[in-house]
Parts: sequence; C-alpha cells; structure tokens
Amino acid sequence: MLAFLLRPVPTLLLVLLAGALALPVLVVLGSWVQWDAQTAQILREMAATVLPEYLWVTVQLALMVGLGVVAMGVPAALLVTVFDFPGRRSFEWLLLLPLAMPAYVTAYAYTDFLQFSGPLQSWLRASFGLQGRLLPEVRSVWGAAWVFSFSLYPYVYLLARTALVERAPQLMEAARLLGASLPRRLREVALPMARPAVAAGTALALMEVLADYGVSVYFGIQTFTAGIYKAWLSMDNRIAAAQLATVLLALVVLLLWLEQRAQRRLRFASASAARAGSGEARPVRLRGRRAALAWLLCLLPVLLGFVLPVLFMLRPLSADWSVLPWERFLVWAWNSVRLGGMTALLALGAAWLLAFGLRRRPSLLRRGAVQLISLGYAVPGAVVVVGLLLPVGWLQARWPGSGAGALVTASVLGLLWAYLVRFVSVALQSVQSGYARVSHSLDESARLLGASGLELALQVHWPLLRRAGLAAALLVFVDVMKELPATIVLRPFNTDTLAVVANQLARDERLGEAALPSLALVLVGLVPVVLLSRTLRAERRAQGDAARV
Repeated sequence: MLAFLLRPVPTLLLVLLAGALALPVLVVLGSWVQWDAQTAQILREMAATVLPEYLWVTVQLALMVGLGVVAMGVPAALLVTVFDFPGRRSFEWLLLLPLAMPAYVTAYAYTDFLQFSGPLQSWLRASFGLQGRLLPEVRSVWGAAWVFSFSLYPYVYLLARTALVERAPQLMEAARLLGASLPRRLREVALPMARPAVAAGTALALMEVLADYGVSVYFGIQTFTAGIYKAWLSMDNRIAAAQLATVLLALVVLLLWLEQRAQRRLRFASASAARAGSGEARPVRLRGRRAALAWLLCLLPVLLGFVLPVLFMLRPLSADWSVLPWERFLVWAWNSVRLGGMTALLALGAAWLLAFGLRRRPSLLRRGAVQLISLGYAVPGAVVVVGLLLPVGWLQARWPGSGAGALVTASVLGLLWAYLVRFVSVALQSVQSGYARVSHSLDESARLLGASGLELALQVHWPLLRRAGLAAALLVFVDVMKELPATIVLRPFNTDTLAVVANQLARDERLGEAALPSLALVLVGLVPVVLLSRTLRAERRAQGDAARV
C-alpha cells in the first residue's frame, strides 16, 4: 500500500486529500445556497438584536489585544536584539514561555486569584477593613484582552526579533557613525525594519483571538465564536450557525492576507538588510538604571504571562491534595495522549505524502492542493465543527440507516478528521522546510541508480527529514492536546480530554480541581517552547561564529 502511495503519488489522491481537508470550509461557504424562512427569520432577529454586539465586542477585543501584543512584543524584541544588559540571553527564551500557557488556562488562573472571593480581595478586605468589590470584574472584555495580550505577545516578539536579529545592530551602528542619536536610530532604523514582522505577528495573534472559544465562553463575552455555538445549540439552526461562521471566516481570511503580505515585505526587508553593514557591530551596552529598566521591561511579560498564572494554579492545587481526582486524571491524560499521538502520526503521514508528491511532480494542480490545505490552521475550530456536522446531518436525514452520524460523532473518526483539518498545515510547513534543505541532486542520483519512489522516500529523504518530521509530530501533538472547541462538540462519550475537563471544572467554579489538568497542559505546552529556545541558541552561536570569521 505504501509503495503504491509513493510511486509516484497520484494527482487524484492529492486532490481527494485536499478536498477532504478543505470540506468544512467549502460546506460553510455553501451554506448561503441553503436558505429557508426559519433561517432568514433567525438571522433577521440576530441582526436586530445580538449580531451588532457580536461584531462590536469582537472588534473591540481585537483592537485591545492588538495594542497589547504590540506594546509588549516590540519593546521586548528591541531590548534583546539592539541592547545588551545583564540577563539578556536568558530573556531571549524566557519571553517565549507564555506560549506554553493556553489562553483559557491563564483565564482560569487570573479569575481564581482576582475574583471577589479570591485570595487577593479577601486579604485586602481582612487587612484594611474594606468591604465590597475592590477590583474590577475580571470576567469582562478588558479581562479577556489582558489574558490574550499576555498569552499571545510572543507571536509579535518572535517575528520582530527574527527580523531584527540579523542586521539591526549593524545598521544602528552605521546610523550612529552618521551622527544619529539613539532615539532617532530606534525610530528611523530599528522600528521600520521590524514593522512587517510586527504586522505579521499581530495578525497571527488576532487569528487566535477570533478562533478562541474557552476564554470568551468562560468570561461570558459575546463574540462571534460564542454566537455560532448559540445559533447551533440554543436555536437549533445549523444553517444560521454556518452563515455566522462565514462572517468569522471572512475576518480570518482578511487577517491571513494581511499576515502573508507582511511576511512578503519581511522577506524583502531581510534580504535587503543582509547586504548591508558588517559583522563587527555589537548591541548597545546598557548600564545602571537603564539596564535595570530593560531588565524589568523584559521580566514583566514573563511574570504576568507565565510565572504568576502557574503560581495561581498551584495555590488551589496544593491546598488539599486528597480531593484531586488522580484516577480520573490518568484517564483524561490517556485520552489526550492517545488522540494527540494518532493525529500526529496521521498528520505527519499526510504532510509527507503531500510534500513528496509536490517534489516529484510540482504541477499547478498539486501546488493549489497544498496551498489549500495550508490554510487549515487559520480556520477556527467552530467553523471546522459546523463544516463537518452539516454534511453529516444531511446524510443522516437523507439515509437514516447509513449510520453516518454515529460514525462521526460516536467514534474518534470525526474528532481525528477535525484535528487533521486544522493541524495538517502545521506538519506540512515543517516537512516542507525540511525538504527545502534536501538538494534535488540527491533525487537525480537515486533515479540514476535505479531507486524506486518508495526507496527514494524511505532511504534518501526520510533520514534527512527525520528531525523535521519529529518536530512536526511534536507540534501537532501539542496543538491537539490544547484544542478545545472541536473536542467539546465532537468527542465520543467517555472520551474527555484534559482541555475539556479543565474547561468543565472551571465553568463549575471548581478551580482547585481544574488546576491539575490545566497544569498538565502547561507542561505539554513547554515542548514547542523548548524547541524554539534551542533554535534561538543555535542562531546566536551561528551569529557568533560568523562575527569571528
């Protein structure tokens, strides 16, 4: 079977695979063809009542989060790239730690600590004789913006740092020799270099905000994602939910277009900057109060985005270990690991198949299929769920005895399908980056020696792609462990995962019990952070070797 798939990969197989992974988006877009009086009435009522609120809250939240991630990510990237101060090398990877915290876990932690009955307000009332609420309600739009900003600023930090790390110190040194002051060098040299990266990172952060389900539902915020589930579950109208999903999908496509445009400008800026300057420049050395201020500015995002949420979750966890559901925790963890492992293997196989087929015969149709699949990660989980269940419901209504509904919703098949729609693109990007480092001359040499497609893939490509494939599988595994909206709707009975259980316990105000699965998700989320930190250290060593040469 494997020999057939890799000898060479049939174009029809790639098209069918792309169609299966793009089906949810196509179904959601096709929902506007299905129009009846009930759907029209529901949409008119929603447009007159809640739809303006959905749009306003979503836009308001996006603006606040956009400002927040820029306000934290850009100064951090500038400080660790352009300046030198004590602890700078440690902060290069410490600033990535909030990536390990799912946003909904951060929301649980801050809610438990800052709410009316939380330890902070209780201590203030007991210590100073105060009464009533002493802090603003954390379950609000500003509270969600706070959580998202400290959870997602690493997107801006990482891309801005990558844009600045190669030539910013050299160009800053050239500007200094021309007589420019430090503020002017930052304003007219460093920031323009980082602007495309900042736009790309902000767009990625906002796509995460639009796709969020856990924070918005837990905080009771009326966003588009919450509206989709209300139309589906409360109003029992799947077509209305799908049509609302198209609005959300349009916003995501707009952000994706902005991100890709910024990435093109980023590559142009990097290529242009690579030809300027010399390798002898060094970051600006900070001393005294300036060094302390830089250290504090880098510490603040790490403290508020990772350290404090972890401590907040450890507090109820350590209060009474005897009440923790250890036996059930092992079942939840096994379900999460099992689903993550199965999806990681399937995603890696599909990504390798697509990348290998495109490498052997890079036709226009194959490129289009790969690009279509690459958009899957930007599709929110709510859209994927609606897009999968609509055709299943249609098949079940048309042929009641087919068992299509039970096959998708009562087994892991539907869940794995939804996971692959979202996360194959993660594996595909990693595998394609690995193939970019494999010379085509190796393929030609293998063909001259009579190697078949299977031998080429297994004996030539895979040893060179093993590290990229492992990274792809780990990233997909971590993403599946943290995925919430698709898992909540499509999971079979008795298949609760760590993410689902943490959400259910937190919504029931059982935050002490929710701490255990939440911290387990944080530990799993540290895997990609460790990989990124190792990449940063490797880049720094390479730059040091180049400077010495």
